[in-house]
Amino acid sequence: MTPLQNLFIKRDLLWQFLVRNIKSRHRGSILGAFWLLANPLLMLSLYVFAFGVVFGGRFTDSPNESTLDYALGVFLGLSVLSLVSGIIGAAPGIIVAQPNFVKKVVFPLEILPAASVGALAYDMLIGLGLCLLGITIFGAGIDLSIFLAIIILMPAFLIALGLAWVFSALGVFIRDISQIGSFLGLALLYSSGVFYSASKAKATAPEIWTFLQWNPLLQIIDSLRQVVLWGGVPNWSSIAYCWIFGFVCLFVGSWFFNRLRPAFADVL
Repeated sequence: MTPLQNLFIKRDLLWQFLVRNIKSRHRGSILGAFWLLANPLLMLSLYVFAFGVVFGGRFTDSPNESTLDYALGVFLGLSVLSLVSGIIGAAPGIIVAQPNFVKKVVFPLEILPAASVGALAYDMLIGLGLCLLGITIFGAGIDLSIFLAIIILMPAFLIALGLAWVFSALGVFIRDISQIGSFLGLALLYSSGVFYSASKAKATAPEIWTFLQWNPLLQIIDSLRQVVLWGGVPNWSSIAYCWIFGFVCLFVGSWFFNRLRPAFADVL
């Protein structure tokens, strides 16, 4: 039985682990769930000061774009990026940290990475909610085009789940994979268009854009800004590519995890 089938059959167990991960995230801390709001706001302040104020970063060449507009755009990008980069950083240790579950033959191990993706998705949705609130209060407001954001965002969840299965399986056999994950998270931060738009990257560095354009996260983040911040229409060919990439990543991750799972118990 494939991991995808198990997720559906064992959806009640998946939900239990998802809730457990969310509740345990800030258990024992003084401020508790407040950090769900504080962390993204603190990171946003740091990046906007460095790239928006000091370096004068902007997504467009329009004189009407303010530092606040840039801040909201960065916030959108960071919210989406946190899902994928967070799972790349956390996934290598997910299976290794649960050796008791590995030794139980009947336990569906694919639930552990999926529950971690769900917990990070919960954090991401809180960040997006804060961003939408900021756009409503301080920006131009939102309209019905906001519903297009669901279509744009879905491939990010598929990519995150596929990568979670790949990196969690590799983490059992190659303990150094967590160090590689840290570098990949940083590389994604600067290659996914969090601080710049796709149009600016294409205009200023066409040689790099030849490779950069195939980063699905860049297309997702840029399209999300087009819809949410400026009420525009995304590039549907780019969104179609992101969906294809997401499904490929999901099925490859499922196959990879299923292929390596029988050897987990021998290693741990």
